[in-house]
Amino acid sequence: MITVIGNLKGGTGKSTVAFNLAVWLKLHGDEVRLFDLDPQKTLTDVIDIREEEGYEPELGVSDDLKVLKALKGSDDEVIVDVGTSDFKSMKAALKLADRIITPVPPSQADIWSTQRFIKIIREETGGADKMPKVLGFINRADTHRGVRETDEAEEALSYLKHIERLELRLYQRTAYRRSFSEGLAVFEMQPASKASKEVLALAAMLYPELA
Repeated sequence: MITVIGNLKGGTGKSTVAFNLAVWLKLHGDEVRLFDLDPQKTLTDVIDIREEEGYEPELGVSDDLKVLKALKGSDDEVIVDVGTSDFKSMKAALKLADRIITPVPPSQADIWSTQRFIKIIREETGGADKMPKVLGFINRADTHRGVRETDEAEEALSYLKHIERLELRLYQRTAYRRSFSEGLAVFEMQPASKASKEVLALAAMLYPELA
């Protein structure tokens, strides 16, 4: 299955999500292929750090669209990180996707951006009836209960057409940034943390057959 993780705006946390899911899949014994089609190469950077530190399981990453196209219909789990800086590659990945995961930070601007992203998916894949499944969730949610913006963004996300909102949130936590900078998934570095529980819940929801 080819899972594309993306949105139109930068800073949505898609590389962190892609990396953590890839490590989780590998630890569960599944073959996973990673592709970094974002010119910022954040996913490539964290894989390089992981390799330098010698952490296991090992992960590889590619930016070769031809290799990605050859994996369409294979039994491998494929995770693709895309960015709008390379619009051509992003559109190519959307056409190959079996599903698209969209992390959405809790702001109105990000809701608008997600709405435009869905429009691009619809146009590139041949219309609403031919779109792959698009799944969205609130990422980097505010941990303060008094802040209403997360609830409002989640409600707005529920009203968007052609996207299914996942019933979970990933919160704005230092553990994500710290573990990522070390080349580790958050559940490897801080297995008892709230961030770890959030990512494990996301992985189990996306890959129920392995949970």
